[in-house]
Amino acid sequence: MSWYFRKRLSSIDTAIKNAPAVQLDVLKRLISDAKDTEWGRQYDFKSIQNYNDFKNRFPIQDYETLKPLIDRVMKGESDILWPGEIIWFAKSSGTTNDKSKFIPVSYETLEECHFQGGKDILTYYLLNAPDSDIFDGKSLLIGGSHKINSFNDSSYYGDLSAVLMNNMPTWANLLKTPDKSIALMDDWELKLEKMANQVINENVTSISGVPTWTLVLLEKLLLKKGVKDISEVWPNLQLYIHGGVSFAPYRDVFKNLIGNSKMRYLETYNASEGFFGLQNDLLDPSMLLMPDYGIFYEFVKVSDLDQAHPQTYLLGEVETGINYAIIISNNSGLWRYQIGDTIVFSSTQPYKFTITGRTKLFINAFGEEVVIDNAERAIAHACSMTDSKVREYTAAPIYLDQKDQAGHEWLIEFEKEPHSIHDFATALDSKLKEVNSDYEAKRHKDIALKMPKIQTMPGNTFYNWLKFKGKLGGQHKVPRLSNDRKVVDEILSLGSN
Repeated sequence: MSWYFRKRLSSIDTAIKNAPAVQLDVLKRLISDAKDTEWGRQYDFKSIQNYNDFKNRFPIQDYETLKPLIDRVMKGESDILWPGEIIWFAKSSGTTNDKSKFIPVSYETLEECHFQGGKDILTYYLLNAPDSDIFDGKSLLIGGSHKINSFNDSSYYGDLSAVLMNNMPTWANLLKTPDKSIALMDDWELKLEKMANQVINENVTSISGVPTWTLVLLEKLLLKKGVKDISEVWPNLQLYIHGGVSFAPYRDVFKNLIGNSKMRYLETYNASEGFFGLQNDLLDPSMLLMPDYGIFYEFVKVSDLDQAHPQTYLLGEVETGINYAIIISNNSGLWRYQIGDTIVFSSTQPYKFTITGRTKLFINAFGEEVVIDNAERAIAHACSMTDSKVREYTAAPIYLDQKDQAGHEWLIEFEKEPHSIHDFATALDSKLKEVNSDYEAKRHKDIALKMPKIQTMPGNTFYNWLKFKGKLGGQHKVPRLSNDRKVVDEILSLGSN
């Protein structure tokens, strides 16, 4: 197994070194493959000669503009957005509203993108840890908040993790735990109990999953075993592959729970729309953009998003330090599709990036333009300065009225509380000023914004809110930032009942 994954490394290196050219090849292949679909005929893909032709055929899309066609694909129609019939759809609830999205996942996307990404993260892990015996044990996969459902007799939907588990290659099934019947249970609390009972005596050497739910399972295992360190449950555990949310607030918590000095952590960027990037260096938290997974990338400066036809940039044209929104065309028929995430490139040789947030997940009620990256860095700094640990949090505006000055309210569930909430708020505020000039300007002498208001929440507050919303498990997570008070007020209301 190790030999197989290491052999892939030379292919990856070739693609990475020639990423802009590889991307143009990907676009050419996508256009050729889709030329006889309804979308391809409508926009005359057969006459497209280059990228300029492609981008001038139709504007940037979002889910709402493609939804009528996706609905037809879901009902079983073929050759609409992508050749043939697509039978799998990843259900995404979004982060700021309850509206479900169903993202088409073709066979090509499964094989060339999601599963290739899973193999490549292991390739880089083995490069970083050449003496690893990770394949002597099993990989614990945590995901799939509900079972697979069907639209009709031939098409199905579920969380991305559930879709992937149902289509996983035979070799991967031999190495994973728990059984699929447990992993895909839709009762998250019962699933956690059954999962804990099955995996507690396995030789688990790696874990993959969203930090929030992984943490819940680890704590349940510690309680069942009556120990304080996961190394006493799984002495050979050596790798945690995480994604979905920033790991910064969780890192110290995991290190406290897993005392193994050989434990390593690697981040992936695997969304419903595709597997976009992975961490290839244990010492560098930024991720490598993978150019050969059947996804063609365009980038728009976040500052230009409000324009009717914003300028787009190819991979070879991006610069470091600029906040970009990601636009993709992929081998499931998403064409010039804005996925809603934003990134900043930290390097262009190779192309490495960090996730900075969402185009629709921010606080900008007063022109402060606070994004997720700002918030995560501020939380990490405040924890460091006050010797505290944050488990979950969310923040929203406090609107200016006759009773209160404008500001931000932070609901925080601490793993380890600071001795002084005031000191924590001061450190948080200080870091936000440092990383965001707009916020700093609004905070000057408390003229536009007052000091952040910190509300300490009891344990399990956010878990109970997710349960109340019917969003336990899988891809669901607490929105870190909201530009209105809907989430914050719901949580506060739930806590007062």
